[in-house]
Amino acid sequence: MNEKDYSDIIDLAYPRPSRYPRMSLKERAAQFSPFAALTGYGDAIQGAVETIESDYIDQVEDLYE
Repeated sequence: MNEKDYSDIIDLAYPRPSRYPRMSLKERAAQFSPFAALTGYGDAIQGAVETIESDYIDQVEDLYE
């Protein structure tokens, strides 16, 4: 039997703890929603977008003057 041959256990049922009911995906996602690893990242991106859009509009207006 090869060391990496898992045929003896591959079809076994996954053991589920009986004292903890399975959480829904919504409940599981709610655990992580308050966590924001990149706090302020969205605001920084929005600021960059606004700056780029403003510069682009200024360049286009300069072309038509």
